[in-house]
Amino acid sequence: MSSHSSHLRGLAEVAAASVLWGTGGLAVQLVREQAPLSPVTISAWRMALAALALLVVLVAVRRVGDLLALARSRPRQLLAVGVGTAAYQGFYFVSVTQVGVAVATVVSLGLAPVLLTVAEAVRRRRAPAPARLAVLATALAGLLLVSLAGGEASTGPAPAAGVLLAIASGTTYALTTVAGGSVSREAHPVVLTSGMTLVGAAVLLPAAGLVDGPHLTADPVALAWLVYLGVLTMALAYVLLYSGLRVTEPSTAVTASLVEPVTAAVVAALVLEEPLGPAAVLGIVLVLDAVAGLGRPATGAGPVLPDPELG
Repeated sequence: MSSHSSHLRGLAEVAAASVLWGTGGLAVQLVREQAPLSPVTISAWRMALAALALLVVLVAVRRVGDLLALARSRPRQLLAVGVGTAAYQGFYFVSVTQVGVAVATVVSLGLAPVLLTVAEAVRRRRAPAPARLAVLATALAGLLLVSLAGGEASTGPAPAAGVLLAIASGTTYALTTVAGGSVSREAHPVVLTSGMTLVGAAVLLPAAGLVDGPHLTADPVALAWLVYLGVLTMALAYVLLYSGLRVTEPSTAVTASLVEPVTAAVVAALVLEEPLGPAAVLGIVLVLDAVAGLGRPATGAGPVLPDPELG
């Protein structure tokens, strides 16, 4: 497979992961309609169920030894990816409660591609190509339109703290993507995701025990959506992300992940019958155009790495 074809495949995998993430908000809402679980509790169960599902897969394909080998060879990196994934999700959820969905989404998701584009430019000692900057600007403009057009533009009780938490979320997301991309070129995506979710569950489950409200539910509908969140929006989505990061630059991946809020807006329109105004439609078009542009060599999205064969 050519390097460009591998890059396109990786870009498609990251976009597919982002589509799954974009359905997560609706799933959380459906869980909370059946059981008054806090967002932190739901996140903890999502991570734990993902870890359980992936361990079953590793046992089935006889790759548990690969996970143990990864833990021995890259313990700090594996901890960083797991703790970082749990942290940036936690920062985001708290940010939403303090400053509102729109601002938290724009700051958190918008900051990560900017930080990584700047970092890659510094590392290579040259400015990003104009076409690359145009793609990034288009994606961020689309994100802004989609987020602000969602009817959630009101701020929360502590806007300054909320913005700082969103900045922490976006920064942690960027750093975690870089760390995950580095490890993904040495470990199979299923093995890496298994390790990440185990670490994340070890972080989030104790945190969930500290929040108010019930920590368990017996409602079958809520349980079904929790399984959906764990198996599809966490386990499968992160396997796709880490597979994509093997052949795409982190800045490209986080820009492509802006498909997530687009998916959330479309799902809300289709399932919850929330209207999509002209601004939201324009934002969706801009984000999708930008993500498509990442697949063109002229965008200068960064060198395409060879597709590793990890077995």
